[in-house]
Amino acid sequence: MGDLADFVSDVIGSSAVRVEENLGDGFVRLVVDEAERRQARHDIRCVEDVVIEMLRNARDAGATQVYVATGRTGTQRRVVMLDDGCGVPAALQEQIFEARVTSKLDTVHEDRWGVHGRGMALFSIRQNAEDAHVAASVPGGGSSVSVMCSCDDVPERADQSTWPTLATDDEGRQTVGSGPHNIARTCCEFALEERGRVQVFLGSAAEVVATVRSRLSSSLDETGILFVDDPSSLPVLERLCVAADARELVETAEGVGLPISERTAHRILSGAIRPVRSVMARLTHRPDDGTGRRRPVDLSRDRRSLHIDEGDAEEFSRLMERAFSFIADRYYVSLEDAPTVRSTGDRLVVTFPLLKEDEG
Repeated sequence: MGDLADFVSDVIGSSAVRVEENLGDGFVRLVVDEAERRQARHDIRCVEDVVIEMLRNARDAGATQVYVATGRTGTQRRVVMLDDGCGVPAALQEQIFEARVTSKLDTVHEDRWGVHGRGMALFSIRQNAEDAHVAASVPGGGSSVSVMCSCDDVPERADQSTWPTLATDDEGRQTVGSGPHNIARTCCEFALEERGRVQVFLGSAAEVVATVRSRLSSSLDETGILFVDDPSSLPVLERLCVAADARELVETAEGVGLPISERTAHRILSGAIRPVRSVMARLTHRPDDGTGRRRPVDLSRDRRSLHIDEGDAEEFSRLMERAFSFIADRYYVSLEDAPTVRSTGDRLVVTFPLLKEDEG
């Protein structure tokens, strides 16, 4: 993937790569005509290529949290990626989509997909997409990049709902196992590769808004953000925590590239739309909040009591999660994680962990 990356990999350190212009803030324009020729439309072959390149750009911007909001309407697929990285200065928000613009070569590094630097492949994404732009960014305060693709021109996997499984390779290392090579799998492969460095969250626009508000609100100084006159002065993710009512939340979300309706905003504020767990938490079935809570007990391994197949236990947990909506809708509470199922003696115990902000 990415012929420009292959080319840069071949010639880094040689006189063939020279800097035409130092654009500032860690970006340069290269004097490599071959790079522009190679970084062409065929670098992006599918929607999943778009997603992995956007994830790599967020990581190379120093992000530790990346939120992927995606949805499809008819033949159009929207992907909006928000992060807490170093941001893109206003003067460069158009230039990073130009050919030959990338981060300085001494910051380029190699990962499992090849050589990569900030800005790399953004030119190809824009060439293939109906629209690609920086929706919001603050230097030192993260970015939101929005891409709209026609699936007639940039195809995607037919099955976008199935999540992959976690497997182990011949050397005992965890890897992404079976499942279609869809957007979820792409995010899982990246999250596993960057485990411990970058957390990835995947959901609809509404789910991403709910997740950001849930994860950031408790750590923000509420007295400081209540009197913010201009939310655009805040880091991109924090802007979603400032909105106090549905109309303000609609405007704030739209300002970072996440269009939601006022009805959806009301549901987010009431807790009816639940935050999503991180991609790694979903892949490994573990909580991701750093509290050290035990993972749900695997009943198939509990030899002291009821024996239930692991798949049946997970399905029962999903059924209980759906049933919880009865309480959520009436008491404005939401779950922090999937229900846990535990067998103790002659009892089967289901625990519903509530979000801290909803307790009491």
